[in-house]
Amino acid sequence: MERTKKIIKTSIYGIGVNLVLVAVKAFVGLITGSVAVILDAVNNLSDALSSVITIIGTKLSAKAPDKKHPYGHGRVEYITSAIISAIVLVTGALSLKESIEKIITPTKAEYNTISVIIIIAAIIAKILIGLYYKSVGKKLNASVLIASGSDALSDAFLSGGTLIAALVSLIWQFTIEGWIGVVISVFIIRAGIMIIKETFDSIIGTRADPELTEKLKERLCAYDDVHGCYDLALHNYGPDQIIGSAHIEVPDDMTADKIHRLTRKISADIYMEFGIVMTVGIYASNNSEKATEIKNALLEIAKNQPGLLQVHGFYLDEENKVVTFDLVTDFKADAKAIGDNVTNEIKSKYPDYEFHVVLDSDYSD
Repeated sequence: MERTKKIIKTSIYGIGVNLVLVAVKAFVGLITGSVAVILDAVNNLSDALSSVITIIGTKLSAKAPDKKHPYGHGRVEYITSAIISAIVLVTGALSLKESIEKIITPTKAEYNTISVIIIIAAIIAKILIGLYYKSVGKKLNASVLIASGSDALSDAFLSGGTLIAALVSLIWQFTIEGWIGVVISVFIIRAGIMIIKETFDSIIGTRADPELTEKLKERLCAYDDVHGCYDLALHNYGPDQIIGSAHIEVPDDMTADKIHRLTRKISADIYMEFGIVMTVGIYASNNSEKATEIKNALLEIAKNQPGLLQVHGFYLDEENKVVTFDLVTDFKADAKAIGDNVTNEIKSKYPDYEFHVVLDSDYSD
């Protein structure tokens, strides 16, 4: 709830700044006849609308889980970003159309010193609100605010183009309004495409942050009796709702009650420290002379398999002469062919044993 309040508060500040900029730029644009300034005002209006949508989306994403949506409504925030990107794209397309018409039938803009000062003030305001958005967005892990901050800083850069047009008109009495408008429009469209790409990536599901996975693995391996951490997978159901799973390797002589206490403690600690709901699976590890011999032979075979990234989960059931292990392969590799090659080679060395392989995907670093 605290995160939601901060996002809404930040968005309200943005709406206020953008509405002031809309009024000022529209006034300057109409007085001077500058299409670039008017397009800048339209862009600020779309930014204000985006902030309104951000508030609505944030409210919806903060709804508690229910039976139909047990993982909560956090991904609504990504849908909100998609809507904002659509608004940005439409704004850019309309701006491009107006700018091209201005090139075909140009009209001279009448700038003065006051209008230039107002444009400079607007640029400074956009820089400040952009930095503010990004600062709060990073603290709250709010992709919507970070995107809005980047958009605001881009707007400041583009408003610089309007300033150039004004200075050119004042000094050389030459109009480049339409061309500046085209440049602004192209950058607006580019920003929209970038936002929508990032949003779709979040909805589809992306690779977990390597820095986060490294910290998680270090933490999981810090417990006594944990000899390794594997198969770490993180599922994002919103910026502040992550569900994860991992396998830890423990001695095969650990009793069920010790494993129970260990995994419960790990789940509780990971949630308290990282805010991640973590399910912990178990790999048993044995280090008998025969197990070590077969494992070393398996690792030697693995070295010669292109596309094979890792071997883990090795266990020898000496009573039944069954060996199980997992292989992590690159997404571009033929996982089945690699699994068959490794299994056949190790089987040829130890024909009296059965070998069962599980093929894992490279979900995280």
